[in-house]
Amino acid sequence: MTQRRPFRTASIAVVWLWLGLFALLPNLGLLLVTFLERGESDFVSLVFTWDNYARLADPVFIRILGESLWLAAASTLVCLLIGYPFAYAVATARRGLRPWLLLLVVIPFWTNSLIRTYALIIILKSQGLASDVLLALGLINEPVSFMYGEFAVFTGLTYTLLPFMILPLYASIEKLDKRLLDAAKDLGASSLRAFWHVTLPLTLPGIVAGCMLVFLPSLGCFYIPEILGGAKSMLIGNFIKNQFLVARDWPLGAAASTILTVLLVLMIIGYWLSSRRVALRERKGADTGAATAGRTPDAAQADGNDGMTPGAHGARGRA
Repeated sequence: MTQRRPFRTASIAVVWLWLGLFALLPNLGLLLVTFLERGESDFVSLVFTWDNYARLADPVFIRILGESLWLAAASTLVCLLIGYPFAYAVATARRGLRPWLLLLVVIPFWTNSLIRTYALIIILKSQGLASDVLLALGLINEPVSFMYGEFAVFTGLTYTLLPFMILPLYASIEKLDKRLLDAAKDLGASSLRAFWHVTLPLTLPGIVAGCMLVFLPSLGCFYIPEILGGAKSMLIGNFIKNQFLVARDWPLGAAASTILTVLLVLMIIGYWLSSRRVALRERKGADTGAATAGRTPDAAQADGNDGMTPGAHGARGRA
């Protein structure tokens, strides 16, 4: 144990050094840029100002932020509605089948997400697979294109980010103690009630983690709206990218990026609170079980007698 401590200390130090150099310092620098002015010859001018945050109150940016939040929330909700049943089915499947079901989730990661986004054009274009299926079913009379609109962007975000919802949900459901569900059913709870009062609260950290992994990338993703949405789609990710690479307005782009960082921090706090709530609930259940197990047989019999219904007491008296 003593020989491993230097290696452990060095490993932790390397991790902290990496996070400090490539995560903390860049974000601090980005935060500093938000309080500087845009330079004429350089990217920034060393003049303190609050105008960059005031410019974010522009109606154009508010509309872009609103559309981004709407699409991100819709994508997150659909990913949750699709991912939770699938993750539950994988977690409750027999052990020999689980690796193959998880493989279906991991396979999309073998291909670059940009290539997969371009592949969606084959499905969503006017002569694509979706249009052909609708024509074959008689639902439309002529080919229709689903490209270059909110629906195409929504489809792309949902398709790309669905695995990020399934994996944390599976991890949370898979470690769920099935004895709690059996106990709920023994107490007379239906399957729906047991899910609502037992399964759902205990898997809340997985839900929050999955929503965080889908919602925030949906806000910051810029290549999917550009490829599938075209010029009609301008989300906050595209706005930030244009400020840094097109308009060369680094302070305004940094201020918009800070808004996303604040949302990330809020969601991390929500994940921490949900995990703490579940841990307290499990600890309370464990303490209750330990207290119940520690009762004397006479006390348990007395409790059992006190808990009888009047009919049971009468039946016992007649016996």
